[in-house]
Amino acid sequence: MKFLVGYNGSDVAKSALEVARTYAKNTDAKVLVMTSMEGGDKERLEEITRAEQDLEYAKSFMEEEGVVCETHQLVRGMSAGEDLVMFAKDNQIDQLFVGIEKKSKTSKILLGSTAQYVILKAPCPVTTVK
Repeated sequence: MKFLVGYNGSDVAKSALEVARTYAKNTDAKVLVMTSMEGGDKERLEEITRAEQDLEYAKSFMEEEGVVCETHQLVRGMSAGEDLVMFAKDNQIDQLFVGIEKKSKTSKILLGSTAQYVILKAPCPVTTVK
């Protein structure tokens, strides 16, 4: 089995990482952890460095419990939701894990909702974590 965790280093993303690790240990699954960045002039060097550090943390977090883990930092010009769904399809992911944060209705209209997009479009079951 292969699990995918959408990871951005936030507290809810860390919670999703923890749940995925527990599931992976129980099912002997491999965990792929990915972060998505739009790229171009929208990203600053500090953000890229932080994303790399976050992925290193995620990998060590998984491996300290014996879970096989790969990390991926994608910069394909897509929204995080689109990137997660496409990555899940391309890699035949069995289950996807994402952290969710409560947003106001206005915020959802203006910014969209990554989790909502993933839940509606993912090719596999999605586990959301608060």
